[in-house]
Amino acid sequence: MAHRLLVRRLWTLSGKDIRCLPASSSSSSSSFSTSLQTAPTRVSFLSPPRTLARSLPQASRREVSFNVQDHEDFTDRVIKNELPVLVDFHAQWCGPCKILGPRLEKAVAKQKGRVAMAKVDIDDHTDLAIEYGVSAVPTVIAIRGGDIVDHFVGIKDDEELDSFVSKIIEK
Repeated sequence: MAHRLLVRRLWTLSGKDIRCLPASSSSSSSSFSTSLQTAPTRVSFLSPPRTLARSLPQASRREVSFNVQDHEDFTDRVIKNELPVLVDFHAQWCGPCKILGPRLEKAVAKQKGRVAMAKVDIDDHTDLAIEYGVSAVPTVIAIRGGDIVDHFVGIKDDEELDSFVSKIIEK
């Protein structure tokens, strides 16, 4: 493992990072070690190389949806949000929820940041499900400025989801 790390770091070093040692007229080992000690800059193989960050692709992808952690998180990220928020009440054991979730995320992603999506697991957050009158899953509630704007229960196809999301943004 250590060998792989060393090879990877050597591989990513640029030409500026690798310093050639000056040629010495004498072949004694003392002048070689002296030239190593007096080198103004040294390459450290233990620190991450500077070029590695530039060589990796940036993963600055904006998240389409987020999982609600608790009631306070719901208040901060959904109720106080300036954007309209689609709240997807779902459960791990629910088959239609597993189908609707990715479709809803895709419909939200098409809007390019004009709407947010929160996912609430009803088994983990029963209090939120009761508060919002969720009696079946999947239930999607659209909230804008803390008020419920629209909702639906059950699964919908892609066209219906797109029109639902567009309608929420226009209100």
